[in-house]
Amino acid sequence: MIVKIDPAARTPPYEQVRSVLARQINDGTLAVGSKLPTVRQLAADLGIAPNTIARAYRELEEAGLIETRGRAGSFVGSSGDESRRRAREAAAQYAATTRGLGLSGKEALAIVSAALEEQH
Repeated sequence: MIVKIDPAARTPPYEQVRSVLARQINDGTLAVGSKLPTVRQLAADLGIAPNTIARAYRELEEAGLIETRGRAGSFVGSSGDESRRRAREAAAQYAATTRGLGLSGKEALAIVSAALEEQH
């Protein structure tokens, strides 16, 4: 199984699925072109509602990490590299902005950490 969820976690199940798959795509564990389980299959494997998986897949598709090809299914997209490039550019711009504001690296990281936590 490519994903496990923690029902006791504060993070919603769809976000657990989305973040695990995003991490696996970004670190190369799931290679470009890999076929993902169907929404129904992954939902059954995890014992959660299909809409939960559908939401995770939809968000991954919006981020450009997966591609849905109709009845053929969902696959790891080739634009993951583009997503990482855009994230690096945004990080460089953020670093320049925080430096210009006179914030320390520690302060800048704390702000990013807080913003990421708010997204969950």
